[in-house]
Amino acid sequence: MLQYSLLVLLSMSNVAPDAKIAPQVTVEHGVTRVDPYAWMQQRGHPEVIAHLNHENDYAKGMTEHLQPLREQLYEEYLSRLVQDDTTVPWLGEDGWTYWSVTEKGKDYSTLMRSQEGTQQVVLDENQLAEGHEYFSVTNIAVSPDGALVAWLQDTTGAEHATLMIRDIATGEQVDAAIENVAAFNLAWLDAETLYYLKYDQTNRPDRVYRHDIGTSTAEDELVFHEPDALFWTGVSRLTDGAGVIIPVGSSMTSEVLFIPTTGADAEPKSVLPRVSGVEYDVDHHGGSFLVRINDDGDNFRLVEVPDDSLGTVGRELVAHDPEVYLTGVKAFQDAVVLSERRGGYTALEIMDPNTEMRQVVPVPEEVSTVNVSGGNEVFDASFVRVTYMSPVTPTQTVDVDFSDLSWTVRKKREVPGWDPTKYQVTRVLIPARDGAMVPVSITHLADMKLDGTSPMLLYGYGAYGSSMNPYFSSTRPSLVDRGVVFAVAHVRGGGEMGRHWYDTGKFHDKPNTFTDFIDVAEGLVERGWADPNRIAIEGGSAGGMLIGAVLNMRPDLWRVAHAAVPFVDVVNTMLDPTIPLTVGEYEEWGNPTDPDYYMTMLSYSPYDNVAPREYPAILVTAGLNDPRVQYWEPTKWVARLRDFNTSDNPVLQRTNMGAGHGGASGRYGRYREIAWEGAFILDQLNATELVTAD
Repeated sequence: MLQYSLLVLLSMSNVAPDAKIAPQVTVEHGVTRVDPYAWMQQRGHPEVIAHLNHENDYAKGMTEHLQPLREQLYEEYLSRLVQDDTTVPWLGEDGWTYWSVTEKGKDYSTLMRSQEGTQQVVLDENQLAEGHEYFSVTNIAVSPDGALVAWLQDTTGAEHATLMIRDIATGEQVDAAIENVAAFNLAWLDAETLYYLKYDQTNRPDRVYRHDIGTSTAEDELVFHEPDALFWTGVSRLTDGAGVIIPVGSSMTSEVLFIPTTGADAEPKSVLPRVSGVEYDVDHHGGSFLVRINDDGDNFRLVEVPDDSLGTVGRELVAHDPEVYLTGVKAFQDAVVLSERRGGYTALEIMDPNTEMRQVVPVPEEVSTVNVSGGNEVFDASFVRVTYMSPVTPTQTVDVDFSDLSWTVRKKREVPGWDPTKYQVTRVLIPARDGAMVPVSITHLADMKLDGTSPMLLYGYGAYGSSMNPYFSSTRPSLVDRGVVFAVAHVRGGGEMGRHWYDTGKFHDKPNTFTDFIDVAEGLVERGWADPNRIAIEGGSAGGMLIGAVLNMRPDLWRVAHAAVPFVDVVNTMLDPTIPLTVGEYEEWGNPTDPDYYMTMLSYSPYDNVAPREYPAILVTAGLNDPRVQYWEPTKWVARLRDFNTSDNPVLQRTNMGAGHGGASGRYGRYREIAWEGAFILDQLNATELVTAD
């Protein structure tokens, strides 16, 4: 077959030279692989950039007829958006009241605060974003005394940030900007001491630095360095003000280091020693660390480690429960909030720290999500602030009282024209081929008939133990109102059904993720939920790997697929430890230098398993600056799909040339992207017309 790189588009005038398209031949564990598109990994090469631009032009030309539908979808999204909005105020530990404001026509928010009649702008992200194609503030931290604000801003999507510090009252910059900072963690120890992270050459946050306000950044001290390439570092401030913690972890092992508020110059001390295969995280309460740890069972337990006995497990507060997955702990003066998963759903439990009595917080809907939210900065608060939502209940901000678990709804997200009675959420269990029961959350029109005639969009992820919780989306009704059944397959590899659900969908058991997804689709068709000829599938990142794998395994089962920033060149990436994140991923997928892991990866790697088949219509989206899934993975995959596809269905690639893993940064730009993707899917499903009145 002619290589796609020679045929990419009829309009392509400058073809990559022969030296660039020479196949890369590798031999590992006795297996010979040929990669005809390795030349695409030359980041920044003019011919690579030209190739991506031509792909974008080709996708634009092939979908030009969908522009009216895209505009219609975009306007529908905006019609459900309150463009002038304000968050529920929260009290900071500095005594100021904070809130965030978004305004019509502006992509970003402004953080405000007030105290005793004085109102101040803390940070206007719209002002900061001027002149940038991409802009994201990834962390904001106000000093404990309320005088300074520090923030991290990313202007490329590559997750390399600039650390800025400003005097809130005057608006003046404090100290020089610090470049090339890891994009997500900041922590104040006190009013004059700030901690931040830096990356190694593979984008692994491996170093913690301390900046003393008023000094040159050249004087910043390296506080901690993690040399093991499997591990990452973080940094955060404890709510009770006891100090700063430095979490260090891999996918299977963790450790937490502690710096007390009274000891900025002290060497960080380990709360518990690092033990291979044991994970833990902490909060702090009354002179002790509360430690969530899986040393006695995969669903974790809660133990106490007194400050004066660091390194030794003390009394047990919550025993391991094989039916309840303990996922987090948040300490307050008079209560400890336990985040859990029960029966596949999120749950919260309130524990009295003195009596150890526990009560589960009741929720109004089974298929829903409740989580501890931001705005819990006051240690002696009498309530915990949570967010609650379901696929038919817009997000609510709720204060749950510790004394009686009563709810005070502080804000309901306003969605103009929203009528929840039009929709219904159903949960079903579909048996996988090995007998495991896979939960599926389904959002559909309330008057839908199970007659097997409805188009369906099936979404999946299934990796890293991450759970796809039922959530509210203001864009999803534009699909459902056109008769599309939206289903989420909670496949193995995620954490929905407990830690074992994750463990049985990784390493050599990774294929369970893909077969679960296929079995769910077939089971839903058998039960009348979907027209077997009109099934769309969607997933992103590791979920994009899922999409790629099931396209190879059962291309006949799908009408259209959307793979967003897909991790599809699994073997090549995992064999290259210089690529960001690769080494840390050994504990998720395995190390391919081991022949057994290599053969398992090779069995499902989407890029390596493309073959002559009738593939359905496929849309692949990517970000040029993506540090998590390099742009060349989807690019090479699309080229190979075109080489082998024996159908006439389109295979399109759309790359955001100024963004990273998350796509466009502003809310309006992101809506444009969702409309583009949604129009393609709806067109392929022949479901472009509204079937219900607004």
